[in-house]
Amino acid sequence: MSNTAVQDKRPSPSVRPQSLSRKGLPRWAPSAFAVVSIALGCGLGLVAGWESRIQWGLLSALFFVLITYCTATAVEGKRQAKDRVATSVVWVCFILAIVPLLSLIWVTVSRGMKVMDAYFLTHSMAGVPGFEAGGGVYHALIGTLEQVGLATVIAAPLGLLTAIYLVEYGRGQLARAVTFFVDVMTGIPSIVAGLFILSIMLIAGLQPSGLMGALALTILMVPVVVRSTEEMLKLVPNELREASLALGVPKWRTILKVVLPTAVGGITTGVMLAIARIAGETAPIMLLVFGSQLINSNPFEGAQSSLPFYIWEQYRVGSEASYDRAWAAALVLIAFVMILNLVARGIARWKAPSTGR
Repeated sequence: MSNTAVQDKRPSPSVRPQSLSRKGLPRWAPSAFAVVSIALGCGLGLVAGWESRIQWGLLSALFFVLITYCTATAVEGKRQAKDRVATSVVWVCFILAIVPLLSLIWVTVSRGMKVMDAYFLTHSMAGVPGFEAGGGVYHALIGTLEQVGLATVIAAPLGLLTAIYLVEYGRGQLARAVTFFVDVMTGIPSIVAGLFILSIMLIAGLQPSGLMGALALTILMVPVVVRSTEEMLKLVPNELREASLALGVPKWRTILKVVLPTAVGGITTGVMLAIARIAGETAPIMLLVFGSQLINSNPFEGAQSSLPFYIWEQYRVGSEASYDRAWAAALVLIAFVMILNLVARGIARWKAPSTGR
């Protein structure tokens, strides 16, 4: 074949292969859409005379999705526009979820800091009329720490051992029955748990105390610990168990040395979620602990208070000073749960197995 024929088969320099690139919106486009949408939503809300900022926000979110879809369809095509709309909806849902949380935190901090000081944290309400300023939350804080602590000491081992049984040993009718009752207990209202312990108190002739409240909180805490621990244990790869058993290690030691250390991060997080679940319960405390204006450091004898009961009690008084104390106690409760979560994350990071090669 001659060189001329070969040259004829070569593509002409003027003919180029079709490019795979296509038009696309710049990276700053979503931010610009958001600004325009907020301006349109607020402007239309002002023109229509809407006083609710919620309506303004919902209208802005609707404009954001519509502008994103129309612009992306015109520039990038319908397929890419659908992808951008899905992303926009996710962002809108995230903002709709985070705004009430930020609003709640802002209101709690701004109103709770009015009376939040060292005096408030180290004094009780003994001798202080509810409608007057003064007093503190020390007695309620002590009650919450003791009641939640007792409930955790009882519920955490029970929930952990139950989850180990269901994952590692549970077979047959007994395991199915345990799973069923755990599911039922997960939906038990707190007042029902309180009434159950109250009936035992009346039958046995026991007096109200922090321990009785802790027992009711234990009933609420156990199913949460069982469910979260069970899911974490199921995530542990079976290869780790098989490798340990292949070396002749007993099953109980495999669970203790391999399975639990691998899942300790998730287990700790589950326990902290369960603690946060019971830390704000009020109904069992009203039935079983009765509340007290005095400092009672003995959870096994006499009435006690707690932070949720203190908040309800101060809100019921109805004075400006009691409202300030209620918001300050709510801030203390939020800080209490936050500190527990930070401690749990630290423990989980410390105890987690090394992932280095």
